Amino acid sequence: MRRMFEGFRIQQFAVNGTRLNGRVGGRGPALLLLHGHPQSHVMWHRVAPRLARRFTVVALDLRGYGDSARVPAGEDSSAYSKRAMAEDVLQVMSLLGHARFAVCAHDRGARVAHRLAADHPDAVTRMLLLDIAPTAAMYERTSREFALAYWHWFFLVQPAPLPERLIEADPVAYVRNVMGRRHAGLQAFAPEALAEYERCIAIPGTAGSICADYRASIGIDLAHDHEDIAAGRRLAMPLRVLWGEHGAVGRCFDVLDLWRQRAESVSGQALPCGHYIAEELPDRLLAEALVFLEGETP
Repeated sequence: MRRMFEGFRIQQFAVNGTRLNGRVGGRGPALLLLHGHPQSHVMWHRVAPRLARRFTVVALDLRGYGDSARVPAGEDSSAYSKRAMAEDVLQVMSLLGHARFAVCAHDRGARVAHRLAADHPDAVTRMLLLDIAPTAAMYERTSREFALAYWHWFFLVQPAPLPERLIEADPVAYVRNVMGRRHAGLQAFAPEALAEYERCIAIPGTAGSICADYRASIGIDLAHDHEDIAAGRRLAMPLRVLWGEHGAVGRCFDVLDLWRQRAESVSGQALPCGHYIAEELPDRLLAEALVFLEGETP
């Protein structure tokens, strides 16, 4: 794993009543990388070392994922609200001395990034989101095609302990099913990276944390999103959104239109891949990221 993140150091951060794990490397303006489900910061291994040539890269495991702490969810799963998770990463960046920073985030991490930018707009300079539309819009516009492709959205939010028990019965099978049924299959993932995802999903408490993450999204996170919409609050920093042309998000939603309803300055496009852009198409993502994060619009 050290070979996959050459030049990075592993760090643990005690923040916001929890403990986050991550890697830090490089020099230059600060760039925060946030991963998706059911992965960890390891998903960035094909792009982080090259980004570190121009940025100080901070790649974190979200609470409940990777080697970060599994905290009790609370009655309404509020401990896994995107607001709480955003506060986690904000405090890490502050500890590292970064009051302002760019963000590149995928999947669940991109939902944390959206809340981070909404709650702390002065902290985020630019934001690159991968393969998501706004959470509220995706729930409200769910179709049969989307529900079949994103079945785990509706499985994980079922009352405890049913989904937790089913995942814990064979956690590796859960990872391989969720990830392997996407466009590129399991061959998109380096064996070392896939082994990390499989190791971390089996850590005690992971299933409960994952379920809490999704239960928060259909509950307290929606409430926060609707508050922003009702108040007319929109993201002001430059936002770029990329999605896989072979993935469900682009097929089921007008990604740019939905983000333009939530942000002032939006650009983006589909890329010739599926959901896992950073691992399926790393060179193209790197090219897009360097142009956008250095202040230009592709």
